[in-house]
Amino acid sequence: MNLELSPSVRFLISFFHPTMMWVLLALSLYAAYLGLQVQRTRSAQGDEKKELIKGRYNIKHYQIGSILLALMVTGAIGGMAVTYINNGKLFVQPHLLAGLGMTSLIAISASLSPFMQKGANWARMTHILLNFTLLGLFILQAISGVQIVQKIITQA
Repeated sequence: MNLELSPSVRFLISFFHPTMMWVLLALSLYAAYLGLQVQRTRSAQGDEKKELIKGRYNIKHYQIGSILLALMVTGAIGGMAVTYINNGKLFVQPHLLAGLGMTSLIAISASLSPFMQKGANWARMTHILLNFTLLGLFILQAISGVQIVQKIITQA
C-alpha cells in the first residue's frame, strides 16, 4: 500500500519523527537530572533534606517519565509509519532495531513504578540501569538519525 501524498508533504512529514525525538532526548536528560535529585533527596538528612523535598523532584520525575513514555511510543510508531508511507516498506537496520529496543526498555522501566513506590530497592536499581541504558541508546540513535535525515535531504 502506498499513500498518494504530494512530494512536498512526504518530504515535510519526514522531519516530524526526528524533531520529536530531539525534543525527547532533551526531555530525557531533564528526567535523568530529576531522578538524580530524587536520589539526593532520599539520602539527604536534616535541613538539606527539607530543602530538597521542597523541589518536589519525585513528582516532577514521575510526571516527566509518564510524558516520555507516551511520546516515545508515539514517536517510534510515527517514525515507522512515515517510513512506510514514504517508501512502502520499513528498513530493518540498526536504527529501527535500537528504536524498538528503546521502546521496550522505557515500557519495562515505567512498569517498575508500583514496585518502587512500595520501596523495592531491586526495582529502583533496575529502573536506573534501564534508563541509563536507554539514554545511551538514545544518544546513538540521535547520531544515526542525523545520518538518515542527511540522506533524505540529499535525495530530495
